[in-house]
Amino acid sequence: MKPRQLGKPDEVAEYLGIPPKTLTQWRYNGTGPRFSKVGRHVRYRWSDVEKWLDQQAVGRSA
Repeated sequence: MKPRQLGKPDEVAEYLGIPPKTLTQWRYNGTGPRFSKVGRHVRYRWSDVEKWLDQQAVGRSA
């Protein structure tokens, strides 16, 4: 079984519908999704992105 590929910052930004610079700012401020450094490259686990996105939900569930 092939492991799920890690997300690059541009891919994650596109998925979230935000500019890549916003994702960079969130990383700097510690407010965005968890990330990992692979050598000098920033990568995101898609499960961490999904978890972070779920935590951003506002309002009540039906």
